[in-house]
Amino acid sequence: MGFLYAFVALVAAAFLAAVILIVLGSIYFDYSNSEIPPGVEHPVKLRILHAILIGTSVLGRILENLHVCKQVQFVRFVRNGWKPEKDPRLFIKDEKFKHVPVRIYQPKAPSAGQRKGIVFFHGGGWVHGSIRTHENICCYFARESEAVVVSVEYRLAPEHKYPAQLNDCLAATAHFLESAEDYGVDSSQVIVAGDSAGGNLAASVCQSLVSRADLARVRAQILIYPALQAIDFNLPSYQQNRAVPILFRERAAFYFLQYLNGEASLLEDILQGSHVPVNLKLQYRKWLSADNIPNEFKTRGYQPTVPVSCDDEVHEVLKTLNSPECSPLLIEDAIVCLLPETCIVTCEYDVLRDDGLLCKKRLEDNGVAVTWYHLSNGFHGILSLFNSFPSGKKGMDKIVNFIKSL
Repeated sequence: MGFLYAFVALVAAAFLAAVILIVLGSIYFDYSNSEIPPGVEHPVKLRILHAILIGTSVLGRILENLHVCKQVQFVRFVRNGWKPEKDPRLFIKDEKFKHVPVRIYQPKAPSAGQRKGIVFFHGGGWVHGSIRTHENICCYFARESEAVVVSVEYRLAPEHKYPAQLNDCLAATAHFLESAEDYGVDSSQVIVAGDSAGGNLAASVCQSLVSRADLARVRAQILIYPALQAIDFNLPSYQQNRAVPILFRERAAFYFLQYLNGEASLLEDILQGSHVPVNLKLQYRKWLSADNIPNEFKTRGYQPTVPVSCDDEVHEVLKTLNSPECSPLLIEDAIVCLLPETCIVTCEYDVLRDDGLLCKKRLEDNGVAVTWYHLSNGFHGILSLFNSFPSGKKGMDKIVNFIKSL
């Protein structure tokens, strides 16, 4: 029995030592590999958050090497582990729209008429995130704007490849537009929204639905620091914020590759731009160029890059990234001019900032009304942390005001 106690104590000590090493290693990695610009809100909080995310990823890798579970499964488990308190002012229920799981948030307070509806697609690089990780956002939108919110649990990469995620979001949105009145929603007042990768899906869904004469027209789209193109990873915001938590430049490209085919071996190729033929680069310049970024967003530094030649084999594998379905910023003007009124939220310290700015210009150039909110001290993902970061709360309130104004 004494031997057993000693063995258990030894295992416990080893486990504790491993945890301490992971924590210290995560803190070291954060300080040595990330950059926190002076203007970022609550930099210490951001560093702590980033270290936790790194530690979770490292522990997941250890468990995968021990054949306990996949790293991605562990990270998802941890991120989904936090369960927010149910809001007593909302009816919350889980359903399926066709084959797609959704969570519906309905205000309990009586309404004088039919409500607005919001279909929300969560972020997480198409790999992480769920209706649970974004429940705080959806509750806030439903409660404060008095709208019915439908949060979509689309399939995730790398288990499910493109276009599974987009197909799920299209199916759920079409179903809601067809059945909106069953939830007390005016089908002509349905908004499509999403953050990060969810912003990509929201933009693609809106573009796909403009030609659907059998469905009510989407009233508006809300794009929260959206990822809108996988062509140029050297725009000013990618250069300036390449190592700013919580989304690094390399990680953004990695997520696009996971979304496409679950393969990351061509990461350096996509970062250099060797996956895009020269003729397409020239074609896209009118929409996708640093020349279209206002000069005030280049003051923190920008170095134009020398175009690299296209690798035909790489292009063949990644050519789907050049499609508007993956890179909504590349859609033709004939579609852009038909898009609904749009709200765009960008953050200064975010690699995806310029995707939002380029989208804003394209929409405005094509006569689409745009409401733009820029969080000058915000970072990627800050709206999900609105309870801890005032700028995130400010962004949430701006979006709520936009919804009410429709």
